Amino acid sequence: MSEKINLTLKVWRQNRGEEGQFKTYQAQEIDTDASFLEMMDIVNEQLTLNGEEPIAFEDDCREGICGCCGAVVNGKTHGSHERTTLCQLHMRKFKNNDQIVIEPFRAKPFQVLKDLIIDRSGLDAIITEGGYVAVKTGNAPEASTTPIKKELAEAAMDAAECIGCGACVAACPNGSAMLFTAAKVSQYALLPQGHPERTQRVKGMVSKMDELGFGNCSNEYECAVACPKGIDVKNIARLNREFIKANLVK
Repeated sequence: MSEKINLTLKVWRQNRGEEGQFKTYQAQEIDTDASFLEMMDIVNEQLTLNGEEPIAFEDDCREGICGCCGAVVNGKTHGSHERTTLCQLHMRKFKNNDQIVIEPFRAKPFQVLKDLIIDRSGLDAIITEGGYVAVKTGNAPEASTTPIKKELAEAAMDAAECIGCGACVAACPNGSAMLFTAAKVSQYALLPQGHPERTQRVKGMVSKMDELGFGNCSNEYECAVACPKGIDVKNIARLNREFIKANLVK
């Protein structure tokens, strides 16, 4: 049975290019069945009624699919409940009179655009360097014409679950995008359709990652803990193998 709770929110407010600061708000009579973003909606409605500027945050599907809604809650990405995006976090996880600190993902390439909204275009730029398969247009080939081992297909699908939310980058003490890049490389490296471009793919994506200022992986594994889709760090090992092989090819 749902309950009503009162909360104190300390929210990071910042305009692009300006210094930011935490501001305190009261969230009153919040239903514990509400999602975290629904709670934010309620707070924004009250701010609007009071003539104040609402808190800017990003969202789209609210089903844990799009990867838009990331933020740091009480020092942890997405609130760090296992396999949970921010939109899937519910207020039943909090207690009456709790204080909740909410701030944007922090990483050098993630510039704050407004309050909790960050620029994730760096992740898109990495994908542009090779996170795709170049194929001719036309009808899709019959699935049975390219036999793929079950274990490889499943591993590729597991890697493809990455939604590009950026939690792995924000959780990493080095601001590394290795888990994200590794997932995008792995989903094609495991399948025969991705083999023709595997050399240029891994070189291009790793080069772009370095160019944009993402840090190096030092095997801290915070990325895997923070990932709402459970992307395995084994993909980073696969990325390293692919990169070494690619640099041995003349």
